[in-house]
Amino acid sequence: MYKKMTASWLTLLLLSHWKKSVLFVLIFLEMGGNAVLLYASKYNDVPIIVNISGRFALERGIDGRLGRNFMQRINKDGYIDVKNKKGEVEYRVSKASLEDRRSTDTLLSSRAICRDCRVLTIHGAKDEIVPAEDARRFAANVPNHELRIIAEANHRFAGHERELTSLVLGFVRPHLQSTPPLRPKL
Repeated sequence: MYKKMTASWLTLLLLSHWKKSVLFVLIFLEMGGNAVLLYASKYNDVPIIVNISGRFALERGIDGRLGRNFMQRINKDGYIDVKNKKGEVEYRVSKASLEDRRSTDTLLSSRAICRDCRVLTIHGAKDEIVPAEDARRFAANVPNHELRIIAEANHRFAGHERELTSLVLGFVRPHLQSTPPLRPKL
């Protein structure tokens, strides 16, 4: 899933270059944040990235989402349907996407992001899904990184939407006109 999303970003950016428009910033929440960071580690053409509530330690949290014995169930059926509290299927996890997550090296990818790419990670201190420690690990390993932790915010930043928006815009605005597009590593 992460590698597929990374390939999708490359497609989006190539389309952007082909149409003579320029994409300067990638901003994504959760898994999308991880995919964008993985993209930045492979290609050198987005100068600004904002990672919101991204998980550094991808090996954690799987059993919380998929339940105990998830490997036996996914090996048996080839997928797991993740349901909400009402019993409705929210999404399906395939064996291939689970293997993709488990094989993604976030540490190596974080360190491979070029110094010219500015990265902001925003995380809630009271995130009940992804611990704020993951944000600190991004900060320690991404070369040109800024970290902002919102003290009372949870995973969805409920009640802190304005602060989240202000942090993102405060990081992005000053660099939109002064940041040249980077050259891709193809």
